[in-house]
Amino acid sequence: QVHVAESGGGLVQAGDSLRLSCSASEDSFRRYSVGWFRQAPGKEREFVGAISWTGTNIFYSDSVKGRFSISRDNAKMSAYLQMNNVTPEDTAVYYCAADSTTIRLRDQLADYWGQGTQVTVSS
Repeated sequence: QVHVAESGGGLVQAGDSLRLSCSASEDSFRRYSVGWFRQAPGKEREFVGAISWTGTNIFYSDSVKGRFSISRDNAKMSAYLQMNNVTPEDTAVYYCAADSTTIRLRDQLADYWGQGTQVTVSS
């Protein structure tokens, strides 16, 4: 059992960088894999990437490879999504989620979800 919450969203311009945070208070967070997802208006929720509980295995969708990066700091009970060179197509509500494996996260089967944070990119 773990509760996660996103923060760091906002209004930015194309080409800017932004870092989103996913934080928890429970010690169990250190043993969970963490995934990032996004949902744009009128579209289905999309898998962005995931990181294992050790931080050694990281996966990205093709749409964000080379621009976004995922990391975590278990001492701070947090995971991060670094977004670089953003475009208007990145506009969406971004969610983080926690589960036992990165496979379940990739398949959007996570047990624990945050409430989301809005990212809006202007051109």
